[in-house]
Amino acid sequence: MNSFFCSDATRQLGEEVIGSATDYQTYILVECPLPWITNAFNSKWVPYNLQILVEEVTKAKLPIRFLLIANDLTHKVEHKTLLIYQKQVGLSAGYIKHEFRLPHIEQIAPVVKQWLWGKAPDYEAENSINRDILICTHGSYDKCCARYGNPFYFQATNTLANLNWENVRIWKSSHFGGHRFAPTAIDLPEARYYGRLDEDSFQAILTRTGDIQNLKQVYRGWGILHPALQVLERDLMLSQGWNWFNYKVAGKILEQSLDNNTILGELTFATKSNSVYTYQAKLIKDNSKTIKVKSSCSATQSSAVVKYTVADLCLVAEDVLTLSK
Repeated sequence: MNSFFCSDATRQLGEEVIGSATDYQTYILVECPLPWITNAFNSKWVPYNLQILVEEVTKAKLPIRFLLIANDLTHKVEHKTLLIYQKQVGLSAGYIKHEFRLPHIEQIAPVVKQWLWGKAPDYEAENSINRDILICTHGSYDKCCARYGNPFYFQATNTLANLNWENVRIWKSSHFGGHRFAPTAIDLPEARYYGRLDEDSFQAILTRTGDIQNLKQVYRGWGILHPALQVLERDLMLSQGWNWFNYKVAGKILEQSLDNNTILGELTFATKSNSVYTYQAKLIKDNSKTIKVKSSCSATQSSAVVKYTVADLCLVAEDVLTLSK
């Protein structure tokens, strides 16, 4: 029996978690009872029409991420929840949520198709939920997500229950990458990614309190940004404090060397008072942090993971956002 756990190995190696969030245009989250097999959308409760749609979208290489989600009520409720999170354009705080409640899971594929064609589907639901937190528990994909994701899901639901908040939901989720940092989570609608979570760090993320420097250990990056820019965003977040979570951000890569060892990045952010700041920095490959790791429990070979360090950070523009009426 293979006793190798990728999450334990990367902890021992001291791999930094930052820069490992993935950037998608759209997340399509489908409530579906467990169990889920390795290829989640081939699981027994996933209808054939949805399997075909996921295959078509994958073949077309569209920037859409399909995930299965479930919670403790999934097998009891009379309806299935479909969540579509669409990335905002320009200065952004993350994604826009569209929620649908469907009587049968077979109706999900036609509704998703309608939505992708730009038509407004029926079954859109209104509620007060303003945060969906996904925790990967997909143990058939990677055993670290069973070993660490499942217990953490129960911890997280208890933490939320103790806060008595009704506007946040926690879901078990199929694989969304980074299982070598299990337990991992995505906090939507922002799409910030986290890893190596524990009770204390999760409480801080939920309530946005405590020493923000502690996020350095668990913050994988903001999924609206290119992975190299995620390091720059993290450094600005750590310097600005929890207020940063109320800001809107846009980032771009201005130049990169052919070997990708040096990248010139730019990040613009707007505060709540509509002051706009633009920073530029060099992102330089950090050989001291770039290591070889097995990216999953089943990996047969190690691969190099490039890490960047921020250098020459400077403020290049300061403005006030004038909102058109």
